[in-house]
Amino acid sequence: MTVTDEPTVPTLDVAAIKSDFAILERQVHGKRLVYLDSAASAQKPRAVLEAMDTFAETSYANVHRGVYTIAEEATTAYEAARARVAGFIGAASPAEVVFTKNATEGINLVANAWGRANLGPGDVVVSTEMEHHANIVPWQMLAAERGFELRFVPLTDDGRLDLAELPRLLDGAKLLTVTAASNVLGTLNPVRELAEAAHAAGALLLVDACQHVPHLATDVTAMGADFLVFSAHKMLGPTGIGVLWGRTELLDAMPPFLGGGEMIRDVRLDGFTCNDLPWKFEAGTMPIIEAVGLHAAIDYLDALGLDAVRAHEVQLSDYARSTLQGRLGDSLRIYGPTDSALRGGVASFAYRDVHPHDISQVLDEYAVCVRAGHHCAKPLMRRLGIGATARASWYVYNDEADIDALVDGLAAAGEFFGA
Repeated sequence: MTVTDEPTVPTLDVAAIKSDFAILERQVHGKRLVYLDSAASAQKPRAVLEAMDTFAETSYANVHRGVYTIAEEATTAYEAARARVAGFIGAASPAEVVFTKNATEGINLVANAWGRANLGPGDVVVSTEMEHHANIVPWQMLAAERGFELRFVPLTDDGRLDLAELPRLLDGAKLLTVTAASNVLGTLNPVRELAEAAHAAGALLLVDACQHVPHLATDVTAMGADFLVFSAHKMLGPTGIGVLWGRTELLDAMPPFLGGGEMIRDVRLDGFTCNDLPWKFEAGTMPIIEAVGLHAAIDYLDALGLDAVRAHEVQLSDYARSTLQGRLGDSLRIYGPTDSALRGGVASFAYRDVHPHDISQVLDEYAVCVRAGHHCAKPLMRRLGIGATARASWYVYNDEADIDALVDGLAAAGEFFGA
């Protein structure tokens, strides 16, 4: 590249992408649907729905058990999805990829299988004040039973992790469990730095990547993670399936989480022998059709390119902040870092004295879908000194017109409530 060449900035053809999502053709209250709640659950393109339908119509059977043709086709499709996930996140082997119901189940699996075997009185688990309840409550439940200590990394006033006391917090810790990207603040955390600090203290790192994997290229090795979880439904895939990735030696050493069929190699009246990885953690009939949908969702995102996805979200975040503040001024406060390079495509905000649920209800009249509430992050809400926020979150199918519709609706909400 010569000194005059500029790096190519990847772009998304949002108009073409929108046409892939049938639900975005719908009208609500006579207006086009504007979906700004992808941080809760993303919509699904036709390619994902069609992949699931085709499999269900032509090749569905239970996996790993039958030797007839469609059973073997089902097993091949299910394991192909696992291999696709492994490649997508840079796993060393598909055997490190465990399918779960969702990321919440993945964290509970680690807490119950690894945690019960390794944590007790005198031990420490470190989390942060910005975590989703799914990365707090399982550890609280286990701490109450096993008697270990929970510590939390505090936040700065601009919604970033305050790492000044991290060495002290990690002293004696066996696990640091942290979100890669906040579902409320949008904050992108320095996962590699956290991994190095955890490992230097002799602790493992568990990463909640629900808000990272759908939006940024994710490499578990580059991150330095020991465990990582995410959910398909936040990355254009179906509900009912999530992923736990763990290093082979850790998963090998962990006892099974659930007992039953499929997770065994042998069962006797006096005991059982576990199956190999990853199947020893996949008891019973798994979400087979959903695995096919997850495979298709990864194919769709790969075709778009995660660099282009990220660039689009940064551009849209810049536009959202400038437009919201330009139209609504100081009457609207967006929580979290101000630099779009440090955050994902999420904006949690307070608007005048209007309650977030009232904001959401008025926006619905304009067919604009946003989330209102504590976003499963009550400790974070208390840290912010509020009970709830309204939250808009954008993804590959959103554009500046969607942000404009949000701002128009918010202005109308302010007029409606006389705020």
